[in-house]
Amino acid sequence: MSVLDLFGTARDLGRCQEIAAVFLKHGMGDVVQRIGLGGLFARAGRVLRMNPERVVRDLPTERRLRLSFEELGPTFVKLGQLLASRGDLLSPEWRAELAGLTEQVAPVPFEELLPQLTEHLGAPPDEVFDALQREPLAAGSLGQVHRARTHAGDEVVLKIRRPGVRPLVEADLRIAARIAELLESELPETRRFAPVRLVRHFARVLRDELDFATEARNTVALRSQLVSHAAVSVPRVYEEYGCERLLVLEFFRGTSAYQWASSDRSAEAEAGGEGAGEGAGECAGEGVAEGAGGSAVDGPFLAKAGTDAVLEMIFEHGLYHADPHPGNVLFLGPRQLGLIDCGMVGRLTPERRSEFLGLLAAAVQRDGRRMCDLLMRWSDGKVEIDEDQFAFDLRGLCERYFDASLAEFDVTEALSEILSIVRNNGLVLPPDVASLLRVMVLLESLGHSLDPQFKLGPALEPFVRSQAFGWRGALQGLGDGAEDLYRLLLDLPGDLRGLLRRARSGSVKLDLDLERLERFGAQIDRSANRLTVGIVTAALIVGTSIAATAESGPFLFGLPAIGFLGFLSSLALALYLLAGIARGKR
Repeated sequence: MSVLDLFGTARDLGRCQEIAAVFLKHGMGDVVQRIGLGGLFARAGRVLRMNPERVVRDLPTERRLRLSFEELGPTFVKLGQLLASRGDLLSPEWRAELAGLTEQVAPVPFEELLPQLTEHLGAPPDEVFDALQREPLAAGSLGQVHRARTHAGDEVVLKIRRPGVRPLVEADLRIAARIAELLESELPETRRFAPVRLVRHFARVLRDELDFATEARNTVALRSQLVSHAAVSVPRVYEEYGCERLLVLEFFRGTSAYQWASSDRSAEAEAGGEGAGEGAGECAGEGVAEGAGGSAVDGPFLAKAGTDAVLEMIFEHGLYHADPHPGNVLFLGPRQLGLIDCGMVGRLTPERRSEFLGLLAAAVQRDGRRMCDLLMRWSDGKVEIDEDQFAFDLRGLCERYFDASLAEFDVTEALSEILSIVRNNGLVLPPDVASLLRVMVLLESLGHSLDPQFKLGPALEPFVRSQAFGWRGALQGLGDGAEDLYRLLLDLPGDLRGLLRRARSGSVKLDLDLERLERFGAQIDRSANRLTVGIVTAALIVGTSIAATAESGPFLFGLPAIGFLGFLSSLALALYLLAGIARGKR
């Protein structure tokens, strides 16, 4: 298959060359050559110096990859940010480097937005809204935010998608998918990371972020889930104005947690977990009012209220805000906070929620076997691992938390250790679990920035007890055998569904190890050879019989020489064939 076959039409060829050039520039030439991108330059008649400057070659590989992603633009920046959240795939050094990815995006002049705004609204935006500000409140790679007021007097923000951004992102996603296929086929060391599946998940997430109608539905759903939480709000969506490229939201006047932490507790915020330094996010300023930082807030109250709200979304509704980093959390008052930017949400099935709580319960109860079973079930099963070593590592984790209750757990530390064990043993978690673990780390980090005494364990404990401990009490007196039987019966429906799903998709494989398969093949070869010799012998016999009746030519022992020699050859071949049959006992 040629490079042009892999990279499709000419519309993507220029971008492919640009990507290859950037990787070469930053010292990633070996990867470019091994996946076949180097051929693009030869086809295009371009010459590119393959050796980067020495100062580039001396940089760590993870730094060179980050620089490449930054230069390639928003799609690759967001891909790098996704990888930075995957502790099951990358080491802390790689994640720390990729977490520093930032987008340098200039805002689009408002005049360039006017045609599509007028088309969506059916009239010039100045007629639909009062006091529409032409200077953006925030700008991101996918869209930008402008403040306005409705004729009814409601303060709103308009989140407008950048013109022409979708074709650019779609081109990058096509190329990323093809690069993932090449990596998986040409670089065996990348296969454990499942690059094709990773890029497929990333493409789905990014397309959802591009579709502001999807974000509107997410925002409405999350807002309805928080009606019982007076201290936590999500902006109202003005659905009468919205579409795929425009989202109109209630304006939240407040201070972002990122700004507040930077001004009041920057040291503590920097010491937090993954995501604490991600900045204000994609158009996070859509709810940030003028004037930042320094606002007095009731930290302990907000830490508990916000955590309880997010955990209820996760474990009771299965739909939750999947990006609650400090830029997306606003302090609307001393005891009031708001969640904005609902373009990225997580979804969990009831089975997955129970499994995650069961993992925490197993860690508390020092049940390494149960943890091993759950993590193995979450992996795709394509990687051969040493299960004994994996179970041993998990037992070591459990022993470190000996006699610790869930309320005393450092959840971030425990989850980080689990991710490290998963990564070191070559397993890969499914995207929904990886997203959930990231949210847990963000929650504890943000809670600790609000309240130095905050721990996520006590907030998780009621959910763990109600959903993971209930079955255990009933079986406590029946011994381990009854518990194992219960778990088997509980897991059986899901296992059968998975088996049937793989069977329908044709991905079930049957491995047969026939002890004599090689010998059987050799016997077939020998039989075919003997059959050939037999046919040749019979042909010689017939031919020499005809030759023996000839009355001319040289004679030996009174017989025609050709016929006589033919009979000798036939006799020799026949004896050889009989000897072979005797040796083979066939």
